[in-house]
Amino acid sequence: MKYKLIIKNGLIVDPARSIESRGDIIMEDGIIVGSGPGATSAESEGASVINADGMVVTPGFIDMHCHLREPGFEEKETIKTGSRAAAAGGFTTICCMPNTQPAADSTSTLSYIREVSARDSSIRILPIACVTLKRAGKELAPMTELAESGAIGFSDDGSPVADPWIMLRALEYSKPLGLPVINHCEEPSLVADGLINEGKISTFLGLPGNPAISEEIMIARDARLAEYTGAWVHIAHVSTAGGVEIIREAKRRGVRITAEATPHHLSLTEEAVLNYDTNARVNPPLRTAEDVEALIEGLIDGTIDIIATDHAPHTINDKAQEFGVAAAGISGFETALAVLMGLVHHKKIKISDLVNKLTAAPAAMLTGTGLKIGTLEEGALADITIIDPERKWKVDSTAFLSRGKNSPFNGAELKGKVVITIAAGNIVFNEI
Repeated sequence: MKYKLIIKNGLIVDPARSIESRGDIIMEDGIIVGSGPGATSAESEGASVINADGMVVTPGFIDMHCHLREPGFEEKETIKTGSRAAAAGGFTTICCMPNTQPAADSTSTLSYIREVSARDSSIRILPIACVTLKRAGKELAPMTELAESGAIGFSDDGSPVADPWIMLRALEYSKPLGLPVINHCEEPSLVADGLINEGKISTFLGLPGNPAISEEIMIARDARLAEYTGAWVHIAHVSTAGGVEIIREAKRRGVRITAEATPHHLSLTEEAVLNYDTNARVNPPLRTAEDVEALIEGLIDGTIDIIATDHAPHTINDKAQEFGVAAAGISGFETALAVLMGLVHHKKIKISDLVNKLTAAPAAMLTGTGLKIGTLEEGALADITIIDPERKWKVDSTAFLSRGKNSPFNGAELKGKVVITIAAGNIVFNEI
């Protein structure tokens, strides 16, 4: 028997088709078979119906950058808990970074991730493999084999590919594969022991600073290497105004360069660490208000292609230490949408543009997978997120589905919430 699910009366926001209008969506056996005004003319007896009146209905969110910790760091997160948290955040496809133990530099580790994901996850998990063996920056990983084993990109995230010769070779090998090299851009010699953004706050707190130029020099290098090779470089978690401008200029020259920004870099400044809150310690660090405005401008004009969470869960003990010893990272799946809706409510970005950065734009980076995602058109996979844009709620990180309770937004009053997530036609999160 065919399973049919119908969403009625929602505001459909589907940037892939430039649609923002009220209508209905019909799903049958995991595929969208009707979408738009009057779609329920095909309604059949026995279908399950969701009334989305007052809600925004979008394609399922896609996160190109997250950390699921398994294998090796299951005390921080597992594929099961991370995928549940992602579903609560509206994500139906997530791409996990390779800084696991062992690192995802072999086909056996990728096979393990695929097998556990198939068993434990109700959403789609796509692995990102290492650029170098053990993420040590010395020797290239077997990139072709990793691509054949399902890797959708290559990164040593958490560690930059610092050696320009290694980065050049990585780009040369990745080019015929059509996959991005995703770099955590910072020049290690300039970062040194920097903990927070270098500036007035670091001086006031007496903490070593991480200067913006450390990120900008590495972005400029990677842009030039991508230009030289014709390969695709993706800049992870851009945090500085100078970095945005370098990417913008590279795009003007026709360089194949894409970039992402995170919800926390789009909403918080370095002032979040004024009380030495280790939950606000992140890498790259939170920057200035001017940097935040430049990131938002970059989103609007297309310089920054996508929004990615950089979900980085840690144990309570990882964070309950002095600032210089505490782990860097934010558990970001479950607050991402609400934090970003602040930009919409303050009229800094249109909701259609925000949804685009979470759906159609990252889907365009995954076309090589053959998955029809990031849209609500007929024939696409029935990955759908339903949002209540007006719901007010208070963040309680202890209630996160993620094992990582580390959030600088804990206790914050936010407006806008994911209420239903549907993956391949199945309701995987429901809080309506």
